[in-house]
Amino acid sequence: MDIKGKLIIIGGAVDKGSFTETDFDKNVANNLNFFETGILRRIINESKHKSDSRVEVITTASKIPREIGPEYVKALQYLGASNVDVLHIEKREMASDEDVLRRIKNADVLMFTGGDQLRLTSILGGTPLHEIILDKYVNEDFIYAGTSAGAAAASNNMIYQGSSSEALLKGEVKITSGLGLIDGVIIDTHFVQRGRIGRLFQAVVGNPKVLGIGLGEDTGLLIKNNKEMEAIGSGLVILVDGREIKDTNLTQVELGQPISINHLVTHVMSMNDTFDLNTYKMHIRDSQYAADLGPAVD
Repeated sequence: MDIKGKLIIIGGAVDKGSFTETDFDKNVANNLNFFETGILRRIINESKHKSDSRVEVITTASKIPREIGPEYVKALQYLGASNVDVLHIEKREMASDEDVLRRIKNADVLMFTGGDQLRLTSILGGTPLHEIILDKYVNEDFIYAGTSAGAAAASNNMIYQGSSSEALLKGEVKITSGLGLIDGVIIDTHFVQRGRIGRLFQAVVGNPKVLGIGLGEDTGLLIKNNKEMEAIGSGLVILVDGREIKDTNLTQVELGQPISINHLVTHVMSMNDTFDLNTYKMHIRDSQYAADLGPAVD
């Protein structure tokens, strides 16, 4: 199936500057690392009408929606987006409201904030709003952008709980259904900073067909046609490929016991690297083995 929409998933803790500072404009160079690495700018540039695209910031996952929503609006407006607003969807019945659905239908970009991904899926899952999002993603020039919880919830399978320090003890990682925009992957966020690689290891060993995606903070993936992934932002994307696992004790140990895994393949992506979900081939843009590199200079 040809997917017309785009997915931009972000690891969280977005460094968008603090617009509560009275001297923000005087300190743009210090505050705009997130802009410099291009994630928010990329969202605007990839959208249907660029700076004129209709952007709705959805704060459902957040515990502080009245604070975080306006911050995203200011950040996007600072980059030139001229048609941005916030949708506070806090109850399931709101996801069937005609005015809310109209706004979702008219949106070129939906930006899902961080927070609790289980809150996001339990409120939106199976609602008319959810169905509109899935339809727009398949059939329209539309962007689903999500940071932290908004990113984790984008796939069919979703990690919603699990201790980082005990992630490789059987049963510590909890998985449920996400919003279902993309299949064959499972996404974890705040990945490098919170040491969550063990969570992906357990998620992947349980079903090696699923590719684990670990997003560092201030890091994202732009996914086109549900197969072409490009790393964007300042940090790292870790991919965990379980297809070549040779052995594990997963089914032999009791709950709470350590898991062993033999031959788990990982990849590390940084900005502008690409990965094809059909072929599982990665391309490092600045490879030291690139054929067109000139001779070394002493």
